[in-house]
Amino acid sequence: MEKDSLRQVDLVLIGGSAGSLEVILRILPDLKYGLPFAIIIIIHRKSSFESTLTDLFGSRTGWLVKEAEEKEDILPGTIYVAPADYHLLIEDDRTLSLDFSEKILHSRPAIDATFQTAADVYKRSVAAFLLSGANADGSAGLHAVQKAGGLTIIQDPEEAEIKYMPVQALNKLTPDYILSKHKMAELINLLGNKG
Repeated sequence: MEKDSLRQVDLVLIGGSAGSLEVILRILPDLKYGLPFAIIIIIHRKSSFESTLTDLFGSRTGWLVKEAEEKEDILPGTIYVAPADYHLLIEDDRTLSLDFSEKILHSRPAIDATFQTAADVYKRSVAAFLLSGANADGSAGLHAVQKAGGLTIIQDPEEAEIKYMPVQALNKLTPDYILSKHKMAELINLLGNKG
């Protein structure tokens, strides 16, 4: 992994749908503690899965894991999980906002909504990972991150449980990295160690 193309970021986004849970559970145990940014996870899920998801993620990492709340400050060292049935938006003052507007590509939370608002606010200091999934959500958001100067990472479709989401993104842009799930935690850790 070329360290030269990396830079320290203030926010890491991880978006995925079907097949992404296993990837996230692989990433979390390998994250270094004390990295200087927050992580936001947007995963398509049903409401009934709401509380168990944060508990499951929390059991795999030393980071604080919590469900995102309205008007909450985005703090380093915290993993925020987008709640079921709400779009998770990033406000100009770097707080979180919950939105119940129409579904985007049949999804709420939509990866596009979080990625696009994060790109507007964080610009070059955001890194966005797009994982396995069965629809095209995330492609437009990843493109917005790239246009704003942020880092874009797509899971290698050849190893994704469901290739559709990463393939749709690759049809729209050339990311900074196409990574195996085994390499994602390493990259996230490197993003916290740039001077």
